[in-house]
Amino acid sequence: MGTAGATWTRAALGTGLALLTGVLLTGCGESGAKGGTTTASRAGSGTPSPSGSPSPEVTPPEDLCAQLVSYWSREALDQDSYGDYQSMGLSNGQYEILVKVVDAARAEEKRKGEEAAELLIDRRARELCAERYRDGAPSEGPWQ
Repeated sequence: MGTAGATWTRAALGTGLALLTGVLLTGCGESGAKGGTTTASRAGSGTPSPSGSPSPEVTPPEDLCAQLVSYWSREALDQDSYGDYQSMGLSNGQYEILVKVVDAARAEEKRKGEEAAELLIDRRARELCAERYRDGAPSEGPWQ
C-alpha cells in the first residue's frame, strides 16, 4: 500500500514538471514572426501587434482633459449643480477647469445663445487643459 501511493505521487510530480517545462519553453520561444523579430522587440515600435492590428495610440493628457471637461460641461450646463468630480472621473484640477468653463458657458448662453455656449465650451476646455498640462502631468499628487 505504501509503494502504490509513492509511485502515483512520483508520476504526478513528473507529469506536472513536464507540463511546467513545456509551458515555460513555449512562453520563452520566438513568436514565429517573419524576419525573426519577437513580440518583445516590436512592443512600442508602432508596428502591428502579433494579431495584425496596430498598437493603440495614447491620447495626450491635455486632449483627454479637454474631452472630459467638454463632455461634463455640457451635462452641467443643463443642470443647476456641477455634481461630484470623482463620479465624473475628473481630478480636482480638471474639476476646477470644469467650473470655470461652465460658468463662462452659462454667461455666454444668456448673451448669445446655446450654440455660442457650445463653441465656448470646446474652446475654453481646450485652452485651460493645454495650460494645465503644458509642462507635462501635474505633480501635486495623483488627485491633481
